[in-house]
Amino acid sequence: MILAAIVILLLIAFVLFVAARPDDFRVERALTMRASPEQIFPLINDFHEWEAWSPWEKADPAVQRTYNGAELGKGAVYGWKGNKELGEGKMEILDTQPFNYLRLQINFYKPFAAQNTIEFRLEDKDGGTVVSHAMFGPSNFMSKLMGLFFNMDKMVGGKFDEGLLSIKNIVEKT
Repeated sequence: MILAAIVILLLIAFVLFVAARPDDFRVERALTMRASPEQIFPLINDFHEWEAWSPWEKADPAVQRTYNGAELGKGAVYGWKGNKELGEGKMEILDTQPFNYLRLQINFYKPFAAQNTIEFRLEDKDGGTVVSHAMFGPSNFMSKLMGLFFNMDKMVGGKFDEGLLSIKNIVEKT
């Protein structure tokens, strides 16, 4: 009986600990590129260009892609259905300020449901451009629990680093 009470108290303490974790998250990376915002922006404002630089595009060579809405910029929609690593989801460009800013909504359907915001910011600085890539959104109980075992900043941030480096390699070659 005492052992059961201890287990229940530990379980309650664990649930309270998880629930007390932050209610939202933000992952962000930035990289300076020797290129103008005008050279960089088309690569992020057009989902058709993402295949050239996005590390997630390389995760599944057989990914099924769909493009809807506008051709590029605000209203452009990109959907994907891929392997276990890539999952299934959809992105839509919600706001675009040419050569400066891009905001997307990303919906994940598989392997788990989530809805987050992605932002790109381009800042002209010292003859180059600082490009930042961020994702943020709410953390429900399951996200908070998963955060105890998986480092979201390291996993997603590492992919952001790869993507920014790919963009840099593309624009600095031209």
